[in-house]
Amino acid sequence: MDILSLIGRKNELFKHDISKHEKELQEIVSASTFLIIGGAGSIGQAVVKEIFKRNPRKLHVVDINENNMVELVRDVRSSLGYIDGDFQTFALDVGSSIYDSFIQSDGKYDFVLNLSALKHVRSEKDPFTLMRMIDVNVFNTDKTLLQSIENGVSKYFCVSTDKAANPVNMMGASKRIMEMFMMRRSEKLTVSTARFANVAFSDGSLLYGFNQRIQKQQPIVAPNDVKRYFVTPKESGELCIMSVIFGENRDVFFPKSSEELHLISFAEIAIKYLEQFGYSPYICENEEEARSKVGELRVKKQWPCLFSKSDTSGEKDFEEFYTENEKLSMERFQNIGVIKNELDVESEKLEYFEKKIAKMKSRKHWTKEEIVQLFNEMIPDFKHKETGKYLDEKM
Repeated sequence: MDILSLIGRKNELFKHDISKHEKELQEIVSASTFLIIGGAGSIGQAVVKEIFKRNPRKLHVVDINENNMVELVRDVRSSLGYIDGDFQTFALDVGSSIYDSFIQSDGKYDFVLNLSALKHVRSEKDPFTLMRMIDVNVFNTDKTLLQSIENGVSKYFCVSTDKAANPVNMMGASKRIMEMFMMRRSEKLTVSTARFANVAFSDGSLLYGFNQRIQKQQPIVAPNDVKRYFVTPKESGELCIMSVIFGENRDVFFPKSSEELHLISFAEIAIKYLEQFGYSPYICENEEEARSKVGELRVKKQWPCLFSKSDTSGEKDFEEFYTENEKLSMERFQNIGVIKNELDVESEKLEYFEKKIAKMKSRKHWTKEEIVQLFNEMIPDFKHKETGKYLDEKM
């Protein structure tokens, strides 16, 4: 499958920047030790491979998903082989006391990369998954930041999202709050992050779902009015490692908008995707028609598709990587921009957030409305887009 052509591109986005800095990347990575948290997800695996191929002295990978971790090791062994350094994987929950014991047993790393996240907009549909999103995206980040400070880590990187810029959904807002917590720790530890576009065919994404629908002989469904920026999994790994190695304290890396990085709709990608498998789209009027026509259309080399306007909560009308109030540096890299942040920590606000969440948990009851209100207090310009309809209610 040619991912680049599916997202409407011919060239890799960061090829020039990686090539220009390759010697320095090789020198630093080969002399350093790394811990990657959430390393078995799509972005995590891409980052692991970027580091692994440059022969680090130590590379430890932690992820709660045991099956993905097994596939990561198989993938690395089958493509890159082996390194001279210490490469190990650990199927651990970062929020657990077992993980704390793991850190206590070693914990000595030059670089800690946190790529774990609840990334789906659909995770805000109920108050319980929403609270877990806060735990994973905010509090696990702060926990691992503190552990990194205690263990003398040189640099901490945590992946953010373009949806943290002027957020309209709870996932993006949680990542914006995560950035605020990370900046608080930047007084004692060098930190950097990256905001980037949708990662094409990442685990659980709509494009990943196209693969599943073909395998299971089910219709393709996609919005035709939502356009997004896309990077490949490899490019997501490259942007992360560039931020890890070259990001200064509090820097946020992002892909520059250019003719190489342009907006494309999910429906357009669906049509290109089907064409790569030798099918043409058959546009259906409703879900029932789409479900019922797979068998008869397949023999005609057609595939049932249902394209419609987006009407679910949390969908942003347009993509952006930074806000008008953020200071940019656009000269250092060809296709990577950098947001330069000064130290600006609202400690009282962060402590207030911690206390409010702790109080909700202690009484073992909270509502989505309470959390939305708290997010509004943390991010005054948060424009939560609530329609009352969620992706789980659609095919």
